[in-house]
Amino acid sequence: MSDEQVARYGRFAAEPSPGELELFFRLDERALTRARSKRAPANRLGWAVQWGAVRMLGAFVTEDLSAVPEVVVRFAAEQVEVDPAEFGAYADRRQSRYEHAWEIRDAYGYTEFESAEEQLRALWARRVWASTEGPRALFDRAVVWLVEHRVLLPGITTPTRLVAEVRRVENARLYGLLAERTPAGTAAALRGLLEVPEGRRVSELERLRTSPVKASGRVLVRELDRVSEIAGLGAGRVDIEPVPAVKLAGLARYGMASKARRCGSWSLGGGRRRCWPRSGIWRPRRSMTRWMCWIC
Repeated sequence: MSDEQVARYGRFAAEPSPGELELFFRLDERALTRARSKRAPANRLGWAVQWGAVRMLGAFVTEDLSAVPEVVVRFAAEQVEVDPAEFGAYADRRQSRYEHAWEIRDAYGYTEFESAEEQLRALWARRVWASTEGPRALFDRAVVWLVEHRVLLPGITTPTRLVAEVRRVENARLYGLLAERTPAGTAAALRGLLEVPEGRRVSELERLRTSPVKASGRVLVRELDRVSEIAGLGAGRVDIEPVPAVKLAGLARYGMASKARRCGSWSLGGGRRRCWPRSGIWRPRRSMTRWMCWIC
């Protein structure tokens, strides 16, 4: 995760905006009644802050009360008619903070992470299969989902580890599907592209994916021959259903940018998975005199 993601996970990374204060810390009638039922002014204010914090952050503020922005304390204090300075006394009895957290959790239907783990895994699996989102984007999406579904955030290492596990499983499923559907002859031809022929300096893959730098009739004829060579590999005839187009495009971009030896080093279980050209697609860029080749 990025430093920014770590800093805002279950914490106040910055002062809430006026809109966020109204959305998360404006006590409704039920919450206001519960807050005002506490005897000590500090507890009334603390309960109100805890109620808004879990709604906004997905976590209670039970340890470092100094991390709560003053604007939050003032906003809550005004509603429960308590001096904001009383919030300092809320730190005196640690047990009160936990009791308030448990009360809010039970009264408003918050659940522990373990009860929603399988749902979250399924959500991640769908996103990994249907998109090219990286682990950071998946992490942020999960935090939003947990907060919306009133699931208390676990320690940050838990979702970080689970994101990596789900991505590994779903990517392995993708590579396995493509490998199983690639005929042996086509697979052998594609593996051959990763080798550097004797007397040459680059692999066949590098040669085939390198676009021309000049525009002329002779070059166009040569490049059309290259299109035929790529099509002759047979990868375009591999059944790719139900792999989403966006995943194929992501593999294509990776194959166009990676070195041949890196493509050849991809491992899958006990065998090997390879960077494989699916088809040669030629398109003009801006004019008929400039061409590019996508090996996907």
